[in-house]
Amino acid sequence: MNLVKVSLAAAAASIALGGAAMAQELKLSYNVGVASDYVFRGVSNTNEGAQIFGGIDATYGLGYAGVWASNVDFGTDNPTAEIDLYAGVKPTIGDTSLDLGLVYYGYVDDKGLTPGSYSYLEMKAAASRAVGPATVGVAAYYSPEFPGKTGNALYYELNGSIPVMEKLSASAAVGHQDIDMGTSYSTWNIGATYAINDKLAVDLRYSDTDAHDIGKVFGDRVVVSLKAAF
Repeated sequence: MNLVKVSLAAAAASIALGGAAMAQELKLSYNVGVASDYVFRGVSNTNEGAQIFGGIDATYGLGYAGVWASNVDFGTDNPTAEIDLYAGVKPTIGDTSLDLGLVYYGYVDDKGLTPGSYSYLEMKAAASRAVGPATVGVAAYYSPEFPGKTGNALYYELNGSIPVMEKLSASAAVGHQDIDMGTSYSTWNIGATYAINDKLAVDLRYSDTDAHDIGKVFGDRVVVSLKAAF
């Protein structure tokens, strides 16, 4: 009888350890897409032109890392493309999911702004949780040196999403970009995402800022995008 108990305990332990090992398995995912415009924090980063983008993500336990790339056009001869590198952890506290990490925004043909460059680093802290059928979240991004040597910068936002019907969800966000020696502004967006299947989704989104006087890239716009994830 004791031998049976020991055997059963050993089998249970083996299954538990196997499950833990599976939970820590390295997983890779990929995404690629197109959009009518590349809007980042309310601003067109393709001079109101079309966008092609793609990325690779790796997860291991609570940790994640990835690379993402897109064409860009800031109305000058450079840069021509953006390549982002990021990494972090996503722990959970109770019903709240956290995302703590670093993001490096790198630019190809970055010959620099006067007197600095386009490329910069941000630290990210975000939290989200379910509230009924909806998900609400907050996020903050801090940079010790924003593009053009404009000093430290902080972007913070409140966001949320809710399912409307099967395969269709609505989402919105409102945020503020604060720059130490640059132009600070507020931005907001609202839109809907439709899952065509488990790998393909289309998004229609309206975005705007309160900084139209800076230039047309800060103006209001409607963007449609198609993204495949696998």
